[in-house]
Amino acid sequence: MMKSNKVVVMGSFVVDLMMRADRLPVQGETVKGNSFMTGAGGKGSNQGVAAAKSGANVVMITKIGADGFGEIAKESFRSCGMNTRYVFTDADYPTGAALIMVDENTSQNKIVVTIGASGKITHDDIEYARGEIESAAVFLTQLESNLDAVVNAINIAHNAGVAVILNPAPADRFPQQLYSKIDIFTPNETEAEFFCGIKIETEEDARAAAAFFLDKGVKNCIITMGKQGAFLMNKDISRLFPPFNVKVVDTTGAGDAFNGGLAAAYAEGKGLEDSVIFASAVASLSVTKLGTAKAMPAREEIDALITAMETKY
Repeated sequence: MMKSNKVVVMGSFVVDLMMRADRLPVQGETVKGNSFMTGAGGKGSNQGVAAAKSGANVVMITKIGADGFGEIAKESFRSCGMNTRYVFTDADYPTGAALIMVDENTSQNKIVVTIGASGKITHDDIEYARGEIESAAVFLTQLESNLDAVVNAINIAHNAGVAVILNPAPADRFPQQLYSKIDIFTPNETEAEFFCGIKIETEEDARAAAAFFLDKGVKNCIITMGKQGAFLMNKDISRLFPPFNVKVVDTTGAGDAFNGGLAAAYAEGKGLEDSVIFASAVASLSVTKLGTAKAMPAREEIDALITAMETKY
């Protein structure tokens, strides 16, 4: 039986190693940084935390190493009230890590990630979690874990009638037949261009790209466009949602915040357009703080921002 507002998130966990500097180095250059911090990260983890803090009942599926970084994962998930039964441990591989460099003047970043144990989710792991996937309102995943696990889990969710959200990040090739099993496809501009070949700079570009994905079998496409907002398209809707007006401090994890918020809103029964507005609020609030998981807003903050800005929509 489907559980109301239950979101199953499968994806990566890595420890973020973040350095901030006045500018990012060019090739072969060393620059002095201004600060250093560590924290829970990884697209799957970030999206799970965002969904949980947005009010969803989150079950996390990931894999960590038997090391100190893995303990950070467990603590992060538990602090948000997430179900950690399916956070598997593999002593043969280390917990993943991400090196993040942030330009303090522009808030732009560069990231290198090593997935580690999160890229070793097995068929047996997925089968063990089958019941949770099949009883979810929403199944949310990305392309940062091993592809065979992603495909397997999407098939299980789709066959059970569970809404599937695929955030195709980092952009990588996947079987074409998977498109028709995706209820909501959420690339950003760069990822969308990778898959369809259309450079996205305007609303019309986004519309053309979204049409490409709908033709592939995707039911709903949401292209996140940074400062321009988020573009939603399906057979009935074609709409650009403007971003909320906030002071940007750190854009790292904004896409993850959007996806986690989207999953939470959709799982609790909000319509697709209202879910996009909710997700935009989550993403907007996340960029007003430093870090990724730590920056994900609480439900009270999200509702307050939407209420304050509702006339905009």
